[in-house]
Amino acid sequence: MPCRKLEGHTAKVSCILHLPGGQRIMTCSYDGSLRVWNSESGAQIGDDWRDGESAVIALALSPDGKKVASGSGDGAVRLWDMETSKVITKWTGHVGSVKSLCWNRDGERVVSGSFDGTARVWDVKSGEVILGPLHTGYDVDAVVYSPDNSMIATGVVTFPEKDYIRIWDEKTGELIINLRGHQYTVTCLAWSADGRMLFSGSLGDSIKMWNTTTWQPIANFNHASSALAIAISPNGCFLASALFDGTARLWSIEDGQPIGSPVQHPKSVSCLSFSANGNILATGCSDNNAYLSDISQMSREHQVGLSELPDVG
Repeated sequence: MPCRKLEGHTAKVSCILHLPGGQRIMTCSYDGSLRVWNSESGAQIGDDWRDGESAVIALALSPDGKKVASGSGDGAVRLWDMETSKVITKWTGHVGSVKSLCWNRDGERVVSGSFDGTARVWDVKSGEVILGPLHTGYDVDAVVYSPDNSMIATGVVTFPEKDYIRIWDEKTGELIINLRGHQYTVTCLAWSADGRMLFSGSLGDSIKMWNTTTWQPIANFNHASSALAIAISPNGCFLASALFDGTARLWSIEDGQPIGSPVQHPKSVSCLSFSANGNILATGCSDNNAYLSDISQMSREHQVGLSELPDVG
């Protein structure tokens, strides 16, 4: 069970981040606010961050930790200053809720995915759209940069047997490939740090791992509920999944097997984030609360178990 509860939001917690330094958590919610929390005490730090009344659905922290981008139900992307808690600028252009955001590695661009069926790449300095809109044909539920900044992956909301992940060239906006394999909406994406693997979660009963050289699925992480969010541990060994059935699960990327028991929550788990050392899993829940769970023992026991396996090489 989670070791700490962060209480205060009045609607579903839609995104959660560990902030630099390891002592603070940031959340956003359909109640229209961003909030910062002390990870040790669970107490909120300062006042709510607000700009308008729209639901805040997505967050993405800049690589230098000085700014955070938020995506809202009003279609705007807002850039916030982490020191002042104020909006620096607001980017408009989407005509549907902004569901997903990702910074590029250099911190110069932000890609946004929206329920208007497009993804857009924004220049952080000018606030202009410098690539796109990329038309996906369906509402965009997930968007992520490749680690080398050369590609953008989008996952969409669509109908059974017709879902896909689209891979785009980041410089030209040209479509590289469609990945068809999931049976239902692709809700979340995560790229491995070395860029060799792309993970995708869906409203079906599995998370897929794709080889980004061949673009073929090479593993399934099978579960009994829809995946609403995924995250890769800092050491690259584990995958965490937030599931509709109210659990968060830890998986071994090496063998695709679940690790330990599921972390139980009162309602569906909407988002999650690893701490920098990989020991704490932060989760956001549809019960309006966020939770912190110590997973250090679980991951240590798994690594010990793998080291004790016989060498058959």
